Amino acid sequence: MKHCLVVDDSRVIRTVARRIMEGLTYSVDEAEDGMAALRAVREKMPDLIFLDWNLPSMKGVEFVRSVRGQQDGGHPVILFCTTENDSGEIANAVAAGANDFIMKPFDGIAVRAKLADIGVTV
Repeated sequence: MKHCLVVDDSRVIRTVARRIMEGLTYSVDEAEDGMAALRAVREKMPDLIFLDWNLPSMKGVEFVRSVRGQQDGGHPVILFCTTENDSGEIANAVAAGANDFIMKPFDGIAVRAKLADIGVTV
């Protein structure tokens, strides 16, 4: 079974993402801030990371750089979940190693479409 880590300080967003990904037969772990997410990644590198842009304790871009620098850090697909629409900021996130982004609020249809767009089989 594929594994997803949902990283967001909003319990609502984590719950929505969890339900969507469990519906796509992923096992799901959650983290509410960047430091907890880094601990989770060190314990078990996920196949997919849903990542909030602004996290308590670190920016999402910092988290991406940290993950990509770890052993097996190139493995997970990292999908920013954001309200950020500044093209420069999005380009910076992709340059740091994010695969793509999805705008909040999102639903199962949007997640499936985005994952298909970036080549993730669901």
